[in-house]
Amino acid sequence: MTGQNQNRTEGNDLIISRRIAAPPSRIWHAWTEPEQLRQWFAPKPVEVTDCTIDARPGGACNVTMRLPDGTEMRNPGCVLVAEVDHKLVFTDALGAGFRPAGAGFMTAVILMEPDGDGTMYSARVLHATVEDRERHEDMGFFQGWGQCLDQLAALVET
Repeated sequence: MTGQNQNRTEGNDLIISRRIAAPPSRIWHAWTEPEQLRQWFAPKPVEVTDCTIDARPGGACNVTMRLPDGTEMRNPGCVLVAEVDHKLVFTDALGAGFRPAGAGFMTAVILMEPDGDGTMYSARVLHATVEDRERHEDMGFFQGWGQCLDQLAALVET
């Protein structure tokens, strides 16, 4: 794998980034094709058991994960922005069709910038308050999202 994960906090946001030795199109497909997303999106031994990624504004972004103890975690959401091979933005504050979903916790902004023969990748996760950001960080954000980013890079760099 090409790069090391770079972690930082800015205000209410958690950011993880790295250079990946694969073109943006490979990363885009790993994010938007369910059979690829299942391979990397959850930190092992957690597994993705079901996912729907309708990569268009208003499309569903639903991922279900199973923890090692068998607990299922549903993560429904909505795609806000889908710029092929460049930018994917989704939130849990809305459901498909921009339907309000109640109290949302986060919005994720995924950027893929061409960088020579690879991609500068970043995930910025926005929170409403510093307290929400700190809670997400305390839940193991950098460890979990970092492991997933390692798994993503391993998948797309092969």
